[in-house]
Amino acid sequence: MDVTYLGEPTRIVAIEDATQIGHARRLAQLAATGAGFDVTDAGRVALVATELSTNVLKHARSGEIHIAVVQGKGAFGVEVTAVDRGPGFNLADCLPDGFSTGGTRGEGLGAVKRQSDVMDIYSDHRGSVVMSRVYPKGSGRVDIRFGATQQRMRDETVCGDGWGLGLSGDKASLLLIDGLGHGVPAHEAAAAGLAVFRDHAFEEPVTLMASLNAGMTGTRGGAAAVAQYDGATGVLRYSGIGNIAGGLITLEGSRGLASHPGIVGLQARRAQSFDFPASRDKLLVMYSDGLQSRWNLKEYPGLAIRHPAVVTALLFRDFNRERDDITLLAMTLGSGL
Repeated sequence: MDVTYLGEPTRIVAIEDATQIGHARRLAQLAATGAGFDVTDAGRVALVATELSTNVLKHARSGEIHIAVVQGKGAFGVEVTAVDRGPGFNLADCLPDGFSTGGTRGEGLGAVKRQSDVMDIYSDHRGSVVMSRVYPKGSGRVDIRFGATQQRMRDETVCGDGWGLGLSGDKASLLLIDGLGHGVPAHEAAAAGLAVFRDHAFEEPVTLMASLNAGMTGTRGGAAAVAQYDGATGVLRYSGIGNIAGGLITLEGSRGLASHPGIVGLQARRAQSFDFPASRDKLLVMYSDGLQSRWNLKEYPGLAIRHPAVVTALLFRDFNRERDDITLLAMTLGSGL
């Protein structure tokens, strides 16, 4: 299966009162319909959004619902994620139907689990992230262990960041672009880079960076980074120019991925690529400078082996600068792409 997917900003709904539960449900159902779901499968997505929103309001009193269309193997899915800063919970206690800490019937997470094709949770004293992915019935095992969270700068109408994912057999190619500044000019720069990636996702990283530089010429330009993983060899090859940051993470620690100074499309020197052998089963994280850089997953025990979509949502919650566009892209590297 060969596919190139160009990502879109995450739909985020604040959950602070009961009226917003319906809004989250409608947006989730609309995303499902747009992804080609039939009425029954779109109803599953709507139920997940309703239950997760209700849980946030009852148990954490406030939080957010993140909604995104995700690329799977041969099918699109819809991801609905509840993000809060509540008291946390014990997963083993809360999944069985009938358990509740809020005086309710306690059916929420059990119902979400039954409707989900993929579900993962991280919860501690800082709050909880509950992620559900729903694919059309009959799709089979189609989930790809990647996650992306993206949001435009407050008061802007478009996002100046862009991201893309390419899959070909056991190879993966990931692109993250941060258009210079924000607003429409930054968005146009990122869009020009994504157009190049759509047609050249598996060019060798240095060659692809040169293609991005040519394609983004005439725009405001920006930062860009490419990460390509080969499941046959277990090698990750990385190339970046500008302020895109990244790391390879395990439970034991992390290794940074280096980018060089410059502006793709304006002042980019020839890129260099770096190989990282033995990358299989490690967590790749890439992010634009809308995310604070001073975070360490070792402060969140076990998070490095959770689903990457849980990782990006949690980092967004705890380290968002809230004064720029922000994009986080993560993938568990493995031969089973």
